[in-house]
Amino acid sequence: MRSHTLNRVRRLLPLLVAAIVWAPASLRSAEPTAKPTLVSVTKIWDKAPHCAFTDLLRWKKTWLCCFREATGHGGDNGTVRVITSPDGTNWKSLAVLKQPGIDLRDPKLSIHPDGRLMLLMGGIVNLNSKYHTRSPRVAFSHDGHTWSPPATVLAEDHWLWRVTWHKRTGWAVSKLNEGRKPRRGFLYKTRDGIKYEYVTEMETEGISETTLRFLPDDTMVALIRPRWIGLSKPPYRKWSYTDIGQPIGGPNFLITPKGTMWAAGRKYGQAAKTSLATMTGTSFQHVLELPSGGDTSYPGMVLHDGLLWMSYYSSHEGGKTSIFLAKIKL
Repeated sequence: MRSHTLNRVRRLLPLLVAAIVWAPASLRSAEPTAKPTLVSVTKIWDKAPHCAFTDLLRWKKTWLCCFREATGHGGDNGTVRVITSPDGTNWKSLAVLKQPGIDLRDPKLSIHPDGRLMLLMGGIVNLNSKYHTRSPRVAFSHDGHTWSPPATVLAEDHWLWRVTWHKRTGWAVSKLNEGRKPRRGFLYKTRDGIKYEYVTEMETEGISETTLRFLPDDTMVALIRPRWIGLSKPPYRKWSYTDIGQPIGGPNFLITPKGTMWAAGRKYGQAAKTSLATMTGTSFQHVLELPSGGDTSYPGMVLHDGLLWMSYYSSHEGGKTSIFLAKIKL
């Protein structure tokens, strides 16, 4: 009897191994083994009445952080500032992008396949302090200091959230129907950052800000405001979605070399917080709240020297929204 059982195990073992190897990448994403630790938090910019909507990039051994400066969260015409630091401690202004009569906001930095810096922004036309229309803008730079004039891409009412480059192609989700229902989202791809080709509609309820990343097997993962994780295989026209059961604002995430996914954004509750979370292709769990509150979120995330560097904005210190930089040990 014992010999029969052992023989059966030997026969099944190759099948079990194959099942593990060929399991969907989303299910094989590594879970963290220890709770992350906040190493430090520093305020790095507060020279405007309202500084918000950050992104962070490590480029040519220097740090770049971008964000919107204005008098308030919305309704006025904001500008985009880019600041730089050699060490993450001492920061100085590198560039300011502005357009007459346009509220530039939600800037996102990336590196174009040709080596240039690319800055994606939304541009809103406000009339008498009320929303009128909008469209995405893009600018390019070779040094981070001098930028091309913001050029309009796509059509009015589009709002590209973030471009993620993968194998020389940029991918982004645009949301439509601002202030109306149903809000719709569409996946686009680009080779130059200026012309965008429609791929498919992202059919989730209330779709809004979306960050895309790629697993080693080319699976595309989407973290979608208000509460979705999406998965798709090339050519990315068919998607499966998981409701994470809780809202998240200003979503961002990254995938470590070990396959662990870390996400960040606004955590809702009795008080809003910017929070770090673990995620897989089908799960999401907050694990660390950062010093934050009030008007807060929109993190930039970079892995560097064994730490997660995270920019974000918050109004928890005296009610003024400022830019903060956190270092987290994962």
